[in-house]
Amino acid sequence: MKKAGIIGGSGYTGGELLRILMHHPDVCIDFVYSRTYAGKPVAHVHPDLTGGLNLEFTDSVNEDADVVFLCLGHGNSIDFLSKHEFSKSTKIIDLSNDYRPTAENKYKDWVYGLTELNKEDIPEARMLANPGCFATAIQLALIPLASHNLLNADIHVNAITGSTGAGSATLPTTQFSWRNNNISWYKPFTHQHLGEINATLAELQPGHGHLYFIPQRGNFTRGIMATAYTKFDGVLEEAHDIFRNFYKDCAFVKVVDEPVHLKQVVNTNYCHLHLHKYKDVILVTSVLDNLLKGASGQAVQNMNLMLGCEEATALNLKASVF
Repeated sequence: MKKAGIIGGSGYTGGELLRILMHHPDVCIDFVYSRTYAGKPVAHVHPDLTGGLNLEFTDSVNEDADVVFLCLGHGNSIDFLSKHEFSKSTKIIDLSNDYRPTAENKYKDWVYGLTELNKEDIPEARMLANPGCFATAIQLALIPLASHNLLNADIHVNAITGSTGAGSATLPTTQFSWRNNNISWYKPFTHQHLGEINATLAELQPGHGHLYFIPQRGNFTRGIMATAYTKFDGVLEEAHDIFRNFYKDCAFVKVVDEPVHLKQVVNTNYCHLHLHKYKDVILVTSVLDNLLKGASGQAVQNMNLMLGCEEATALNLKASVF
């Protein structure tokens, strides 16, 4: 059994990693690090794990763990790794924004973990930057077009996320009384995930059309629905062929015929894509669970490849549509 450690195990992504890994046949949870809750049962913070995981949080790490997940707030992973060393054989998967590529920064020792794009590089990686949730949904909607040099006009994206996308810290915009029966946008055109999205698109299609992104807060708990549209001169059948060929060997991306909705993917590691053509515009709708395919599920998918496990191990999760 491979030993896994989780740094920052008290948040949503840490909790989802625990939920997945406790049922993984090839990996055991070695430690769950949290300075705030050290010495307290993990189930004290994650009551959904009561009776299933008999572990306590710790403020120490096992430097020889086989894999370590960093589930820290943005800006904290770099600081943590500067103060803690792990063995040269330890795989490190960062779920923050710290090591994701941008136009300005390419972290040469880190592999970007968009599985559907970098699957050949991930098994050889020692350090992996897991993509952001919005970034995953948007990139999966656009990279087939970029791979055919078809993003030649402006690209417009609207995406709405559940409250878990803001993390577990209490903020005015995450409280029930504010979020319920409400919707709002934030960080228009400047969201931090744009850096990694544009870096990926530029690798596939240098000089691609400008991406305009409006992120929105939804009045639900989890999931992302992203709609991306841009000019496309081909017919819908051509677009379907491009997308289906691009994802034909991908375990968790499905191009579907009927319009999609969030309940199809919440609580799963799937991303569902739907294509629609209107005049000379192609509309791609992308739905996924922001905590799974957008975070912890994708991290385990990448871990499986890095450790030599079958890619879908412990990730065959079913959605609940009622």
